[in-house]
Amino acid sequence: MKLVMDTNFVMEVARNKIDLERELKRIMEYPYELYIISGTREELKKIAEEQKGKDRGTAKLALEMIKDVKTLEVNGKNVDEKLVDVSDKNTIIATQDRELKKKIKGRIIVVRQKKYLKLI
Repeated sequence: MKLVMDTNFVMEVARNKIDLERELKRIMEYPYELYIISGTREELKKIAEEQKGKDRGTAKLALEMIKDVKTLEVNGKNVDEKLVDVSDKNTIIATQDRELKKKIKGRIIVVRQKKYLKLI
């Protein structure tokens, strides 16, 4: 099972200091491999370089959090389109993006109440 995180999900987990590993162990019923989509690191680096205040620090923390996560190379115009393309019965997408959630065919992981993850 592939678990693919998008940029805003990684930012939300970092912002709220959620223990990603512990929460994934709690909600996942089967073995999984953690991925980010090609373009996610670049989006986070851009935020870390160009933003000011909390978002800058959050992006740096998010980059540190995903430093060992594998990248899934997918062709597409933007990260959201890439995520829709890879969503299937063997892939879970982790996102907070409301519009993206409507487009995804498979299961989704979201942050709830700024403190835990939920598989829907």
